[in-house]
Amino acid sequence: MATTPRKVVFPAAGFGTRLLPATTAFPKELLPLVDRPIIQYGVEEAVRADMRQVILVTNPGNTMTAAHFEPHPELEALLGERGKTELLAAVRALSAMVTITTVHQPKPCGLGHAILVAKESVGDEAFAVVLADDVIDADPPTLSRMCELYAELEGPVLLVERVSHEAVGRYGVIDAEPIRDGVYRVRDLVEKPSPDHAPSDLAIVGRYVLTPDLFPALDQTDKDAGGEIQLTDGLRRLLQKRPIYAYELRGIRYDVGNRLGLIQATLHFALKRSDLGPQLREYLKTLKEQA
Repeated sequence: MATTPRKVVFPAAGFGTRLLPATTAFPKELLPLVDRPIIQYGVEEAVRADMRQVILVTNPGNTMTAAHFEPHPELEALLGERGKTELLAAVRALSAMVTITTVHQPKPCGLGHAILVAKESVGDEAFAVVLADDVIDADPPTLSRMCELYAELEGPVLLVERVSHEAVGRYGVIDAEPIRDGVYRVRDLVEKPSPDHAPSDLAIVGRYVLTPDLFPALDQTDKDAGGEIQLTDGLRRLLQKRPIYAYELRGIRYDVGNRLGLIQATLHFALKRSDLGPQLREYLKTLKEQA
């Protein structure tokens, strides 16, 4: 049985254009989702899957994202002096949560290129990739389940979700045969197909468990018309040499890289909290009565 991954790559070198002007000078992945930055949800999911080595792929000017997970002695001292024990514990837990390695992608050149940038930090072992924009609420945690499947099947595992006919053209899409309920063996992958020619409605979304033989496949992958190296194209090349599997999402996914998704996710996670949910429900009820 294959050893489950210990390292997880977070591609975060984009400019967050779908959330401008909020992201003009502030990293998209640090925008708040209730009281935690977007990226922390993905990091906590990785920790629950026993992955504590985070490789952050970011642009050279972004030092803020890694700093979020570093110790903050002055803040900790202030919270201690004021007796804010719960907040102090939360801040200290951040720096104990994971070890961060930062690598730079000078400009966004596709997800495949972002993963290639992490090659030396990953080394010759299996690894996961988390796209922080995709915030998932699932029990058991999605990445944990994917790691279990990787150990069982001994091959890369992609997360897929069924999407509408109109949305298919925004994703990489798989052609696959079912192995059992919610688990597939991939026959082919197509990047952003036209809806009428897509092989299925199973779209690849922001979680991957991958093997190091992906790197040579990405090295040999041509850039697309936009000058980017697409991960889907690299996986298609890898598929010629080894089986690839897919796990269908069991849970709720929010694309928080756009305005509506961020608002929806904020409401979802706030409503689940005992300290916010009851008051928020009353407020939403008031809004509905006023509409």
